[in-house]
This record gives sequence, C-alpha cells and structure tokens, in this order.
Amino acid sequence: MIELIKEISSLDLPEIEIYRTLKKSQRHRDEGLFVVEGDKVVNRFLQSDLRVVSILMVSDLLDFYYPIIEKRPEKINIYTTSASLLKNIVGYRYHQGIMAVGMIPQPRSLEQVLAVLTEPAIFVALDRLESAENTGVIVRNCAANGVQALIVGERSTDPFLRRAVRNSMGTLFKLPIIYSENLATTLAQLRDSHNFQIVAANPNAQSHSLFSVDLCKNCCIVLGNEGVGIAPDILNQCDIKVRIPMVSNVDSLNVACASAVILYEATRQRYNSGIFL
Repeated sequence: MIELIKEISSLDLPEIEIYRTLKKSQRHRDEGLFVVEGDKVVNRFLQSDLRVVSILMVSDLLDFYYPIIEKRPEKINIYTTSASLLKNIVGYRYHQGIMAVGMIPQPRSLEQVLAVLTEPAIFVALDRLESAENTGVIVRNCAANGVQALIVGERSTDPFLRRAVRNSMGTLFKLPIIYSENLATTLAQLRDSHNFQIVAANPNAQSHSLFSVDLCKNCCIVLGNEGVGIAPDILNQCDIKVRIPMVSNVDSLNVACASAVILYEATRQRYNSGIFL
C-alpha cells in the first residue's frame, strides 16, 4: 500500500540519497538495501515477493503505477518529480524515469534449497567474479535455463549490487541465492553428501569438450574470475573441467557469454532426455 506521495524539487533530500549515485553500492548493500532501475525491472520487482521500500519516478508515471503499488502489502513511499530533474541522476538511459529501492531478502542456506530440490538439479557457483555487469547477465542466463540456485563465493561480487540487478533484468528476484563463506567447502558438500557433479568452466586444452560431458545428472557449474579463472583450491573440488569448442586462435569467451553457452548445452541435453518435458 502507499504510505505517502511526495513531489520533490531537489535531489538533495536525504530520503532519496540512495538513488543519486552508483558510488556507494557496497554501503547500501551493507544496509540491506538495493536499487532497481527501469520500467521492466521495476515492474518485475513489484510482481515479486521482495519488500519494496520506496519508488522514485517522473510524475507522468504515477497514474499507471498507483494501482499496482497500492496492491502491495507493505507501506511504500513514492517520490515524484520532473523528467528534467531525474536526468541528473547517473544512468538515465537505463532507469528512464523510474527507480525503486528494496530490502535484500534473507539469504537462503544450502540446506533450505536442497530440501525443496527437484532432481536432476543444476546449480551455478561463482568464484571471485569482479564485474557486477557479468554477474547480472549470469543471473539472467541462469533463470533462462532453469538453474535452481546461484552460489556466490566469498570473494565474488554480490548480485544485489545496482549494476548486477540492472543486468539481470529482474530475473534475480526469482532465483535462490546462496552466499557461501567457503566455496571449496560448499562444493565438497554438494559432491560428497548430495551426489552433485562439480563441473569447472576451464578454457584449457586439456579440459574435456563441453559436448562430451553428461550434464543430465545433478551438477554445479563453476565459473571463475574474468582474468585468471577458477582458483586452484576450487579447481581441486571439481570432478571435471570443460571447455567450449571454438575455432582456432580463439581460446575463451567472456564469462557471462560462456555461462550462456554452457547452460544452454545443459538445457539442450535435458530437453533431449525428456527431463524438462
């Protein structure tokens, strides 16, 4: 429901400070808040179960969004202003006049996700990813290919950072996120206690061709750092290393692109085996 509607004439108000900059994303994350940008992503956010705190929009959009926001169970503050004022906020070409702030949900434990699992399961694990943009695209690829959980390693970028949320196009709101304090231990637990095959995306000549690996069993795809790949201690927990076959003189793809290829191959195999039918 709507708590208040306030027309603003300045971006200096403390209640909208969170909207003004990309530079304090980690501070906002530490406060349990995240920012949503753009019509499509805000719409998906409003249809989700996550808690909405406030919305900042151009005044012309209020009539459209009013009944949608009013149906929400929590109390929401709405701030409206002119398009010319909102153009002063970083990233106008992305938010296009509407943004929202939400509460980051309580993280799910591995045990909670496994308790409601449908097998054969597919997870993705991130080891030391640095780019929020890559993380967001990987989230979107996960959602498109039926991934049941994303495991974020202790040294990886948080998917609730502003650029990651934007690049996920709102698919983040439906994907279970598991924050691992020790990714190597989490992967070992999946393998040893829950019969998961741990698959490393490793563009090495000695790695198996992606097309030769059975991805129809319980598996967790591990994706590594954009520059140096998967850390040795994480590779040691992987059952198999796979590479994407490519033409000569090209040895790797961007990690987000690679995730799309690998996950689609898993989807293709599972469709052909009747798993998704």
